[in-house]
Amino acid sequence: MTDSTDTGRALGGLIFETLRLAGRLTLAGDALMSGIGLTSARWQIMGVIAYLPSPRTVSALARTMGQSRQAVQRVVNDLKAAGLVELLSNPAHKRAPLVALSPSGRTLYDQAEARRVPWTEALARDVGGHDLKAAQAALAGLRRALERHDGA
Repeated sequence: MTDSTDTGRALGGLIFETLRLAGRLTLAGDALMSGIGLTSARWQIMGVIAYLPSPRTVSALARTMGQSRQAVQRVVNDLKAAGLVELLSNPAHKRAPLVALSPSGRTLYDQAEARRVPWTEALARDVGGHDLKAAQAALAGLRRALERHDGA
């Protein structure tokens, strides 16, 4: 067995907690959005589309989310079938359309945000004195390190 430094053990613990948190967030997101007919997967992709300053391809959305193109494509197809996204022509690539929220998708996303804001505010109160900005910075640093190492 290889010895681990204190920093390595701390990072291992952070990764373990992040994996546990991801599962909890998916379950909580499904419950939070069930009343408006969204799953966590649909909500996440709609959120990325809404957050980005302009429409992106499925591949670009997948890279932003750290997911496979195929997984994002499946959800985008579901969102398109539900009328929640539109596929726009892409002048840079004929076969890779740009994904944008449709007007009904924007309306539904606004409803999702109306549910999310009080939920995150309540969670923030429960978390209390923890430095959430430091936690966000640590997680962003870990993500960037993984991106540099291609996940290996």
